[in-house]
Amino acid sequence: MWYVVGLGNPGEEYENTRHNAGRILLEAFARHIGAGDFAFDKKINARVAEGKVKPQGKARGREEKVMLVAPETFMNKSGLALKTLVSGEKKALRLIVIHDDFNFPAGKFRISFNRSSGGHNGVESVIKNIKTEAFIRIRAGISPANPKGLPRLPRGAPEVEKLILGEFKKTELEALKKASKRVAQAIETIITEGREKAMTEFNKD
Repeated sequence: MWYVVGLGNPGEEYENTRHNAGRILLEAFARHIGAGDFAFDKKINARVAEGKVKPQGKARGREEKVMLVAPETFMNKSGLALKTLVSGEKKALRLIVIHDDFNFPAGKFRISFNRSSGGHNGVESVIKNIKTEAFIRIRAGISPANPKGLPRLPRGAPEVEKLILGEFKKTELEALKKASKRVAQAIETIITEGREKAMTEFNKD
């Protein structure tokens, strides 16, 4: 089983905020693979769906089962939902966490593995609860872009909080949703062909 987790905050008021990029992309991935409906799992306090990923193109291999997880806790407690699901380093290698990252403009993303939280509270909670940094992350850009296409980075904690809890502009949300297909392809590649292949192919954009 693979675990794909989308970080964010529960509640309608947070739906289109930048901090919820992980959830937005998780739901897009669920639609992409035709996963079942999300249902609340009281045991882990998360919305959960299941699906399968098939090898793409010329790739060979078997179908892989995937559990999609959207924690129903606030961001800084996201890892609690994974404490029992991802027990041990072996299972962590089959964990993909999608989360927001203001170091990239909306519509861009990067795949990384075995890195520190970089100050992201949700990722920090995951690391704390599964007791390892050795898992895969999809870091989804959320910052506004300048005329050159580079992110307009916030300066200082108050600006960071204002940015991440603010809503995407219409054009930014469209850019994120446009990127969701490529994110879904990246996740499929990770699962069926390995993270190194995915990083080589998708981190060059």
